[in-house]
Amino acid sequence: MVTTSRILGPDGQPIRLAEIREPQTAHLTSLHHEVGNHPSRGLTPSRLAALLDAAEQGDIVAQYELFEDIEEKDGHVFAEMDKRRRAVSQLEWQIVPPDNPTAKEKEAAAALESLLAGLDDFEAMLFDVTDAIGKGFACLEFDGWHRVDGDWLPRAIDHRPQTWFQLTRGERRQEIRLRGSMGGEPLQPMTWITHIHKAKSGYLERSALMRVLVWPYLFKNYSVGDLAEFLEIYGIPMRVGKYPGGATEKEKLTLLRALAQLGHSAAGIIPIGMEMEFLNAAQGDPAAFKLMIDWCERTQSKVILGGTLTSGTGEGTNTNALGNVHNEVRLDLRDSDAKQLAATISRDLVYPIAVLNGLVDNWKRCPRLVFPTQEPEDLKAYADALPSLVKLGFKIPRQWAQEKVAIPEPADNEDVLQLQAEPSAPTPPEPPAVRAAATAQKPATTAAQRLDDDLQPITGQWITRIRQLVEQAESLEQIRDGLAELLPDMSIEQYAEAMAQALAAAALQGRLDIVQEAANGR
Repeated sequence: MVTTSRILGPDGQPIRLAEIREPQTAHLTSLHHEVGNHPSRGLTPSRLAALLDAAEQGDIVAQYELFEDIEEKDGHVFAEMDKRRRAVSQLEWQIVPPDNPTAKEKEAAAALESLLAGLDDFEAMLFDVTDAIGKGFACLEFDGWHRVDGDWLPRAIDHRPQTWFQLTRGERRQEIRLRGSMGGEPLQPMTWITHIHKAKSGYLERSALMRVLVWPYLFKNYSVGDLAEFLEIYGIPMRVGKYPGGATEKEKLTLLRALAQLGHSAAGIIPIGMEMEFLNAAQGDPAAFKLMIDWCERTQSKVILGGTLTSGTGEGTNTNALGNVHNEVRLDLRDSDAKQLAATISRDLVYPIAVLNGLVDNWKRCPRLVFPTQEPEDLKAYADALPSLVKLGFKIPRQWAQEKVAIPEPADNEDVLQLQAEPSAPTPPEPPAVRAAATAQKPATTAAQRLDDDLQPITGQWITRIRQLVEQAESLEQIRDGLAELLPDMSIEQYAEAMAQALAAAALQGRLDIVQEAANGR
């Protein structure tokens, strides 16, 4: 790889290739050895308010350490965030060319899709990028570039903690920079995937979804602690020791230690003459603590998933139908997350791979990564609606319809699905009574016609078999062999009846011809 190049980044600025050989943080060893703190320990409302205020002033480290603690300690928050993140990272993806693509651009899109699919950590990378959904932004660093079968690809893509960065203020556009030097170090282009997730408008340090969750977490943390203390006080039977009058201080301490040991180990010893008595546990109602915990978790579910019934925390018995309605809200969130993620991956991963391998020369005409988010029900809706609209005279482009149902145009000589014509079923013979009535109503019906009606059950079977043979055969030899094999399937009685009826038909036809000739005076 040369050190100078005309390669342009997504922002249109030239790229110095020497800077992307190694990861940018390789020289920032202090960040790699940094040990994080845990602000959630002993967290109080006043400490939390001070922590959030500090983040607004530019010190975001403690805030993002708290976000990490919440996701680690609060099982409900972790489960709900995991649902939201995996709903996006597990979607199918594809690389599409730009609008009105040329043949070269179509080939570039296919080549890029193959290169991305070959990355070992691609799915893990997608999941790591979704860390921005809860924390506002996520930065993943390329561990340099190397050649694989002649193609330039990242060696690895590593997630970096948000505490490694700082956010600029007072500029035209807020920027994410590495901590270290005064004012921070700008991120080198084509060495980072920097995803900013828009959960709410505003500065990055205030737009994170987890910032909305810190207060329910704090309230629930208090309620859980109070509930644990309640259970410790009211859930354990009271133990009372009795000692005789005149007992020494040493004997009293011995009895007290025995009571404490009995509560934890269910075993203890006391001197003769002393007694232990177990009283009933004190009565109390923990419903108030549980009510507060449930309220906090419902609030967390609403913030993360857009509803409560998608998380199983809804109340009531008829929650299935309501859960389906709430799930639609969650799908809206998923689709929004997917669009934001696709834009970032296209800019920070697809374009660098494309431009370094000579597949494109500018960002505007670069293929994009997309997540098809149409649901299967959409296909049925289009299948039902389009034929009716066409009958009404609507002129619907086929390409538009295929894009709507996410069915690609078949390539040259590619097999396509077709409806297979089913062999027509043989016409069932009419009952003898019906044939007799029809004959009686038509005096002009000749004997030959009546004979044809009688032979229909037999000849119909022959015709049906021959038709099926011709449709299924792949050569004339198969038809010839098949015709020979049809004869052994008939019994002697069927042959005899057919021959007798054929001879009778010939005789009747001959007599009819003589009568007609005599009537015509021949």
